[in-house]
Amino acid sequence: MSTILIVDDETRMLDLLSLYLEPAGYKCIKKTSAHDAISFLEEYTSDLVLLDVMMPEMDGWDACREIRRHWDIPIIMLTARSEKPDIVKGLKIGADDYISKPFDESELLARIEAVLRRTPATNSMISFNGLILNPESYEVKFKSLSIPLTPKEFSLLNLFLQNLNKVFTRDHLISVIWGYGVATEDRTIDSHVRNLRDKLRKAGFSADDYLITVWGVGYKWLEKAGK
Repeated sequence: MSTILIVDDETRMLDLLSLYLEPAGYKCIKKTSAHDAISFLEEYTSDLVLLDVMMPEMDGWDACREIRRHWDIPIIMLTARSEKPDIVKGLKIGADDYISKPFDESELLARIEAVLRRTPATNSMISFNGLILNPESYEVKFKSLSIPLTPKEFSLLNLFLQNLNKVFTRDHLISVIWGYGVATEDRTIDSHVRNLRDKLRKAGFSADDYLITVWGVGYKWLEKAGK
């Protein structure tokens, strides 16, 4: 199921859009301001953004620029302004498409489907409490702050986040991350886990609450801190 972040200062429009989209199989996240939408993206992922232009405080133009600075999420602008210069402006600053209000429900759905089809899949990205891991680009961010990890540290984090609450023995981690037949000691695993914790901690993520040592066995990543 694709997640669509809808941003409009009119709650009536938010409700109308979700009424169109949810029966088509989309999960809708509704935000009434660009600031709230950007805060959401700092902690969670979205497959597409429907962005109104005429909003107070931060309008759609500025919001589009800010989103494009940090994320490669497809953006469709929604606005009552249908003049050609506005359409060109939206496309130039990073929007993927532009729909003028009032719009037809079938056209809206068709444009969303078209944009998602030509956009590289983002559902491989993993999001956890503000941590965003992209297996395709080998990037890890916490609230937009990049965290430089080695390939082994990245592989460990990726494995943990895809298997919440599962305990991994050191031998298992060695075979999965380093490969079968590789002569690696347990303390190598401990060193990599320690470095991973340190880097996450320095970025502001409370790694000690989630990446837990299971004494005498190995490690696990908790779904909820302290649980």
